[in-house]
Amino acid sequence: MIVVVCPGQGSQTPGFLSPWIAEPRFSDHLGAISDVVGIDLVAHGTVSDADTIRDTAVAQPLIVAAGLLTLSALLEGRRDRIGGVAGHSVGEITAAAAAGILSEPDAMTLVRERGAAMAKAASLVKTGMSAVIGGDEAELLQKLAELGLEPANFNGGGQIVVAGELAALDALRATPPAGARVIPLQVAGAFHTRYMSPAVDHLREVADGIESHDPTLPIWTNRDGSRVTEGAAFVDLLVGQVSSPVRWDKTMDAFAAAGVTGLIEIAPAGALVGLAKRGLKGVPTVAVKTPDDLAAAFELIDGNS
Repeated sequence: MIVVVCPGQGSQTPGFLSPWIAEPRFSDHLGAISDVVGIDLVAHGTVSDADTIRDTAVAQPLIVAAGLLTLSALLEGRRDRIGGVAGHSVGEITAAAAAGILSEPDAMTLVRERGAAMAKAASLVKTGMSAVIGGDEAELLQKLAELGLEPANFNGGGQIVVAGELAALDALRATPPAGARVIPLQVAGAFHTRYMSPAVDHLREVADGIESHDPTLPIWTNRDGSRVTEGAAFVDLLVGQVSSPVRWDKTMDAFAAAGVTGLIEIAPAGALVGLAKRGLKGVPTVAVKTPDDLAAAFELIDGNS
């Protein structure tokens, strides 16, 4: 069973879409997506610098657009050989499009509003995120409670991303739990925490105006790793996920329980196959970073048919 996974914010790098738009079919596709959201994603994916594409309002549409380009090639003629799909954080919107829950224009409209709303929420209080690697989870959670921090992403393999006010993150880094390393992340705010509540309210209004369909591919949610069979329910979970932790550890557990035999990460790829090497040991993976990587993905799909 091949699972396709869709990455989240922080996976983008300057110029990462240049190899894609070298091909007219992808260049035209990205131009059409740019028109839908009113953002020049061609420029942001090729010539914009790191600070520009770190902006949440730019990063999120850019990441979903990259995923849609990849999916257009990956699933053509092979969709019925895919065993399921899931996304990490904003990648859940990409996954919803892959599963047929959202149309491509609606997915891009939703992610544009998500990115803008989260950027606005992040501007209200100076917050950030840090990755904590190693250490005892119970000890870490106790420490977070004492500092007023929250777990934002349970990524599996001993990695938890935490979030909150910058001073509290500095205090955690100064006195981490035994055996743990604390690494500050270059993000604009405390995503997947209470600080994003204003974004949830706005996004729910947006989602109410978008048509959803029941998935035609199995799809798992970040909420608890469960499979969701109703489109409206998935969109509702997707909206609420903005201010609640991403349980990617449980999502990977669900892949294992379902019998995953291969995992393909779509562009901008790399982070999720890295987590899979620890959380799904022995499962073959392919990271589709450029069109040249599609051949390996096709081989994995065809070999598992």
